[in-house]
Amino acid sequence: MLFILYTSGTTGKPKGVVHSTGGYNLYSHITLKWAFDLKDTDVYWCTADIGWITGHSYIVYGPLSNGATSLMYEGAPRPTNPGCLWDIIEKYGVNIFYTAPTAIRAFIKMGEHLPKARNLSSLRLLGTVGEPINPEAWMWYYRVIGQSRCPIVDTWWQTETGGFMIAPLPGAIPTKPGSATRPLPGILADIVDLEGNAVEANNGGYLVVKYPWPGMMRTVYGNPDRFRRTYWEHIPPKDGKYLYFAGDGARKDDDGYFWVMGRVDDVINVAGHRLGTMEIESALVSHESVAEAAVVGRPDQLKGEDIVAFVTLEDKYEASDELKEQLKRHVVQEIGAIARPGEILFSESLPKTRSGKIMRRLLRNLASGQEIAGDTSTLEDRTVLDKLREGA
Repeated sequence: MLFILYTSGTTGKPKGVVHSTGGYNLYSHITLKWAFDLKDTDVYWCTADIGWITGHSYIVYGPLSNGATSLMYEGAPRPTNPGCLWDIIEKYGVNIFYTAPTAIRAFIKMGEHLPKARNLSSLRLLGTVGEPINPEAWMWYYRVIGQSRCPIVDTWWQTETGGFMIAPLPGAIPTKPGSATRPLPGILADIVDLEGNAVEANNGGYLVVKYPWPGMMRTVYGNPDRFRRTYWEHIPPKDGKYLYFAGDGARKDDDGYFWVMGRVDDVINVAGHRLGTMEIESALVSHESVAEAAVVGRPDQLKGEDIVAFVTLEDKYEASDELKEQLKRHVVQEIGAIARPGEILFSESLPKTRSGKIMRRLLRNLASGQEIAGDTSTLEDRTVLDKLREGA
């Protein structure tokens, strides 16, 4: 055993993920080297919280085992110095910048003038981690931060996998905004239905991994039954072989590229139609006024569930009933009438873990008028909940 890392608690019941010494170190070492084309002359910066799996794999173990020059920073952009990250890139000549889509959407809200006022010419590679990135944020990241010349390495992986599973190899795999592209060498992933059968291209299903890999978790600490049930028995074995169930919904396109749509428990059932929350969130964020959005379902006697959207606006826009109606029409135009939000709530910020993930289960509690339940120890800013309660 190397370490036990408890998952962020977005589900309310954190799991103690156990990683081993040899397998984990090998995997974090080689995946960092491959995905970021690491060179001796690079200054590499991962902005993750050091206590998150990204901090373990790609701030500590991976960079140190590769002998990389790794920059660490404690904190976040504040209103008093919103351009601090770009100052650091300019000051230290950072070549590789690895951050989360949540952070990128926050950068968009702060404005292009901040990065454009700094010299970011040292950057040669950009990366994203933590959740699927919507195409609009991808394009902004590529155009403004990468100055339309830096490849973006969009990485799909988990606390449980120990390292990157699906990611482009820069210069070798062409990228598509919003897609993590293809599995890394040695990783055999697929999209299947609940019976374990592969689904056709462009059809949604469950993301699975067919064979073991060095960095995989070894068990849930003190609860091997939960490990077996959660990851290996959700999808029935095919031909006597167990499939690793990632818990994410995804699809493959005609080129074999993977498009991760978010957690399978982040699905809303509206009048018999299953809608992915990420799909609705992406539609909202594509509107010029929206900086960030989180969508949840709440019980509805007629439709089963109704859609509630929590929306953070760009600075130059003000909340209004007219804008709410505009956004509802925009979602209908982008997806269809069935996806029209029943309610839109404007908020200055959203409840997030320190690793940048939106804690949607808290928003579900708020939208349903329930008490906040489950673990909230990873919540970054507790005042956000109080403000949301006042506005709900």
